This record gives sequence, C-alpha cells and structure tokens, in this order.
Amino acid sequence: MTRPPAQRSGRFARAFAAAVPRMDARGAAAHRARLLAGLTGTVLEVGAGTGACFGHYPPQVTAVRAVEPDPFLRELATRAAAAAPVPVTVVAGTAEELPAAAGEFDAAVCSLVLCSVPDPDTALAGIRRALRPGGQLRFYEHVRSTHRFVGLIEDAATPLWAALAGGCHPNRDTAAAITRNGFTIDAVDRFGFAPAALTPRTAHLIGRAHVTP
Repeated sequence: MTRPPAQRSGRFARAFAAAVPRMDARGAAAHRARLLAGLTGTVLEVGAGTGACFGHYPPQVTAVRAVEPDPFLRELATRAAAAAPVPVTVVAGTAEELPAAAGEFDAAVCSLVLCSVPDPDTALAGIRRALRPGGQLRFYEHVRSTHRFVGLIEDAATPLWAALAGGCHPNRDTAAAITRNGFTIDAVDRFGFAPAALTPRTAHLIGRAHVTP
C-alpha cells in the first residue's frame, strides 16, 4: 500500500509491518510469488511497504527500483533489499509523483497498493508513463465484491475504514481503473482471501496487463 507519508506514518505503519508476516503465512507470500513469476528486465515497484515482494523476484530481473513514501516502512524495505536475490534500490516517492523517467522500465509491480492511493487514475497514468511501449503491469489487489449486498456494505464502510487504515478503500474497481488508464489486461485471477484470522474473505485480484499501443 502507498499513500502520502502523513497518512501512513506512526502507528498504522507499525501495525501494517507487524501484520505482513501473518498475511504471508496465510497465503500472501504465495500470492506475491505468483505475481512476480516470469518477470524480466527492469522493474518499478510502487508502494514497496516492508519489501515483502523482494525475495520473490526471479533472477531474470536485472534491477528493481522500489518506491515507498513512509520513512518507517522504507527503512524496513531497505533492510530487505540487502538480502534480495536481485539488485533492489529503495527510494522515497509516491505513486502520484513517481521518481521515474518516461519509458524507463520494462515492468511495474503494484502489490496491495491501488486500494489506498488517493487518486488511482493519476497513479496509473504515472506508471504507464514510466513503462516502455508494451511494458507490463503486474497487480495484486483487494477490490470491491461483485456480490451486490457485500459491495454495498463495503461502500458504507469505506469512509471509516479509509480513515483508520491509512487511506485503504475496500470498494475500488481496480481492474476498471487499469483498463481506463491505457492498459490492456492479459490475465486476471479473482479469488477470496482473508489476510488475518477471524476476518472475512474479501475479493482479491492477481493479474498482468500491458501498455495499450
């Protein structure tokens, strides 16, 4: 997840970091491995968090620039980068103002990020700009339920949840946002996942898309 530092600093960043190992043990680590399988070349990771993805990059990846706005999480990601199997550089930045030149990267990765950026359209437009023609976007996100009643509950809960959870919006249609911002989705798997004990399974996506010519 990524958002302005003021929204994800302090207690929330620490709570998020503490939750990551439990999420990974419940299946998120396997999801991250699926997300990154087959990547090659240079990669821009948006919203690196604690660096939980770093250990899953395949050896065909030549370099990763990992962007993280929160200082606490960025420090954790920097430590994780030192043990990564591929070269990873962790930098400050936000999804809306990415430190990347136009056409600089072969691929971009968003892992539980687009739920919480203030403006998904601006973030995706910036990611598209950073990718070479035909460049690939890999995404792993939780999204609004397709069940009408559950979706309405998520809509109603979003204002309070976003205030408590660092800007996270559980009711976003991320696949639609990706397609309206210059990407063609090549594959997507939709599934339910409960990231913590005693929490309901919510809709998640793992997929890949490419820059639309």
